[in-house]
Amino acid sequence: MGLGHYGIQITHTRVHGKCPILRAINVPSSRPNQNQFLSSLVYLSLSRTQAPLEMDLSDPRKELAGFLIRRHSDRLRSIIVSPDPRLHYPLYVDFAELMDDDPRLAHLIFSQPTEYLPLFDDSANWAQKVVFMDFKGWDDASVKDFVHIRINISGSPLEFPETFPSIGRVRVKHRGILLTLKGTVIRSGAIKMIEGEKIYECRKCKHRFKVYPEVETRNSIPKPTVCPSQKPKFCESTSFQLIEDSNKICHDYQEIKIQESTQVLGVGAIPRSIPVILKNDIVDIVKAGDDVIVTGVLTAKWSSDMKDVRCDLDPVLIANHVRRTNQLKSDIDIPEDVINKFKRFWSDFKDTPLKGRNAILRGICPQVFGLFTVKLAVALTLIGGVQHVDASGTKVRGESHLLLVGDPGTGKSQFLKFAAKLSNRSVITTGLGSTSAGLTVTAVKDGGEWTLEAGALVLADGGLCCIDEFDSMREHDRATIHEAMEQQTISVAKAGLVTTLSTRTVVFGATNPKGQYDPEQSLSVNTTLSGPLLSRFDIVLVLLDTKNPEWDAVVSSHILAEARPEKGNCNEDLEKIWPLPMLRRYIHFVKGYFRPVLTKEAEKVISSYYQLQRRSATQNAARTTVRMLESLIRLAQAHARFMFRNEVTLLDAITAILCIESSMTTSAIVDSVGNALHSNFTENPDGEYAKQERIILEKLTSIDEFPDI
Repeated sequence: MGLGHYGIQITHTRVHGKCPILRAINVPSSRPNQNQFLSSLVYLSLSRTQAPLEMDLSDPRKELAGFLIRRHSDRLRSIIVSPDPRLHYPLYVDFAELMDDDPRLAHLIFSQPTEYLPLFDDSANWAQKVVFMDFKGWDDASVKDFVHIRINISGSPLEFPETFPSIGRVRVKHRGILLTLKGTVIRSGAIKMIEGEKIYECRKCKHRFKVYPEVETRNSIPKPTVCPSQKPKFCESTSFQLIEDSNKICHDYQEIKIQESTQVLGVGAIPRSIPVILKNDIVDIVKAGDDVIVTGVLTAKWSSDMKDVRCDLDPVLIANHVRRTNQLKSDIDIPEDVINKFKRFWSDFKDTPLKGRNAILRGICPQVFGLFTVKLAVALTLIGGVQHVDASGTKVRGESHLLLVGDPGTGKSQFLKFAAKLSNRSVITTGLGSTSAGLTVTAVKDGGEWTLEAGALVLADGGLCCIDEFDSMREHDRATIHEAMEQQTISVAKAGLVTTLSTRTVVFGATNPKGQYDPEQSLSVNTTLSGPLLSRFDIVLVLLDTKNPEWDAVVSSHILAEARPEKGNCNEDLEKIWPLPMLRRYIHFVKGYFRPVLTKEAEKVISSYYQLQRRSATQNAARTTVRMLESLIRLAQAHARFMFRNEVTLLDAITAILCIESSMTTSAIVDSVGNALHSNFTENPDGEYAKQERIILEKLTSIDEFPDI
């Protein structure tokens, strides 16, 4: 079945020694099978022989210039009136837009980008000259020489595996077409300047011509071997003279390396990486740790010369368009009907909001029975508070950090892995296999120069960094993450490189206690973690596997029920649990949509609790710092977001206090909190909360200030 089946008329022409080419493509206005049509175009491009396709046009630049005038005249006008003629100006074109306007040109640019992208840049100058006629009399208006067409394939109908492969699946068949790759920047090289062209003159016929640098030979400009002149006949001279030009054309040049995301890989798969070349206006627009979508042309480059080492051809992508997707991580595309479903859910639980909250919490790590306190802490940590800037201009972080301290077999690693699934961007590592350089940045020498390669915390920027076996890390390795957790940055001074990188990440750690946990000792003694590091965690939950026959009976029956091939009534319970995709959407929606503000009564309760902890005789100096007050505010804001509102009420403040109380093993003011490991979901959470609220308010001696209780 050919393309004619879709109403597309194709004229085949065979050129000597070349494959069939498309002379004409007539596409009807309504294209119901556009994706199949595009797939056929890609198939023709990928299955062609080594000889390139030809185009029967007197000059394709005229058609390309016509497209720019029709669709991008406003951008051309803004470039013309720009003051600096030496700058490089980008002109962004969506491939879907070009596909609608002229499918034949779109196909040729996709299948032969090496030949047609430079023509597209030249056509921008032609289009400028046409638009420039409207600016006669303007002193500042001028036609700019350096305008580059940047083609965005992402989001177009051409986005399918053949043109959008993962980095590990890039093969030779992708060479020579417009390719799009998605990944994370792990290395950002220095910005260099390379010579753009050299002019030679033939000593025999005096013909002048330009020679351009070759990527394969590391941007060196080769000396010509034969004169290219064909007028009036072939010259074929081999003697040339270099013409020295005072106005040399040079280009900005930068090499970065992108790595495929670990979230799309299976267990045991090693993430692959590929170098990317950036030129002119797209240099220095990304940094290590950024998620990017790069569109460009795949080619090869000889590896550097080293003694007794064979030279290889390494794949490299010459970028045409680079798009940072960091900001898209929080703006996840959630359909309107899903948002309405969230609103209807909370309207159903308007009278019993905590029952609705617990219904959502049951979906977090459902294979682990109970552990209500841990599941609530995981949800609040992932949602986080609101970042703000204080009066001095210092940023106060909105991300919360969580540490689970527990005996073996208490489900710590299960929660880490499930939390990583809930986050759009996550990195999982273990303390034993992590060094300070692996967590922060590594200085790598590449080609005679030093570059920085991003570590786990930088790669998790804007997401979640899970560190299991936290106690296995060496002391000085743990000290390197102090700045990353509080200031949300990493300051680096290595190999002559001094810089600061963003690490706006949530740190979720899990550790075993040192020997048998002693409740009489402080948390720092039981975990061998320093006080400054412990104070940076908003919640530290201790999961003690104490003897409790009733709890053991319930847990064992739950595990045995999960192991049965016929679960029976268990299926009815599973239907009430929110699935992982819905949970993920909900967390990201409330995180980006709500910015809660504290009410007066919430402020008063949080302030009173903080002052009471400071006055307590059994207070832990490592935990009762100003950071505790900030943690209370963040947790209260996170709970307000979780409850689908923009106001931090008394309920949110009390819940934040209960979370902190669970981690205060030696200075808790509420005795009814109990062991976090044995905390279960109650049948009447709203009634249970009312009891705990009264206890806390009585302890804070604030009962008279809340007459409605």
